[in-house]
Amino acid sequence: MLQRDGHRVQVIAAERGERTTSAAAAALWYPFQASPPERVNAWSRRTLDELTRIAREHPEAGVDLVTCLEAADETRLPWWAPCVPDLSIDAGPHPLGAPHSFRFTAPRVEPSLHLPWLESRLERPVRVERVRSLAAVEGDCVVNCTGLGARALTGDAELRALYGQVAITEPGELSPDVALGDERDESALMYVIPRRREIVIGGCVVPSPDDRSLAPDPELTDAMLQRVRAAGLGPGRLIRARAGLRPYRNTVRLEREGRVIHNYGHGGAGYTLAWGCADEVSAMLRHVDASTRCCV
Repeated sequence: MLQRDGHRVQVIAAERGERTTSAAAAALWYPFQASPPERVNAWSRRTLDELTRIAREHPEAGVDLVTCLEAADETRLPWWAPCVPDLSIDAGPHPLGAPHSFRFTAPRVEPSLHLPWLESRLERPVRVERVRSLAAVEGDCVVNCTGLGARALTGDAELRALYGQVAITEPGELSPDVALGDERDESALMYVIPRRREIVIGGCVVPSPDDRSLAPDPELTDAMLQRVRAAGLGPGRLIRARAGLRPYRNTVRLEREGRVIHNYGHGGAGYTLAWGCADEVSAMLRHVDASTRCCV
């Protein structure tokens, strides 16, 4: 986004692509575990529009549009309804057991395709380096998108890690075009998300220390698969499991502090808020010379 505006951009990252939390994400557009609602709705809608455009114009980017059925106990519209233009209510039972469903169309991202595609759009290669101090980073503007790393860089005590894990299976008997979600009970969070050649099954939300091992828990993987099977769905053979730590904060921090713009704390909605937040960061810099050197 900053590059489009003409800024000279350098991305600095301790890890790249496959080794990041973004690579372990189920990566369906859905405003999960993010606040405040008004800003999240605006960011989500901006991201929905951009990912929809990418899905239509860049098939190589790994973004596809799928039908989503989100479980609901009642027909009252959810708080995130304003950012979903085609949201409707299905009065019949949800496949995961709820009495109702919210139906909508949303982008689904395959990280193994999308992260390299995003990186290929950069004019300068990613600089692999661990940042120890924001003040030490060169550039006219520094955009702090360090996720959980922001606690050490800023002293932000609100930021905490939420462990998540997914099982990735062959399609089996599951639909390749419909994503299912049930977040009514966070302790039994469940979702089934189709990719082009596989299915992502989740999930869990577990407050955890930042240094928790990211080796997937086999018992947790089995429990997720059993919940899906108990709902009468038939996933295929387990291919692998992945785990990551969501950078959660009571409210997403997106604000300017001198030459630093903080952009972190997106919880379980990183792919859902990314383009909207980037657009707001870009707007903060539109009054300065387009040749600004930005480090992200």
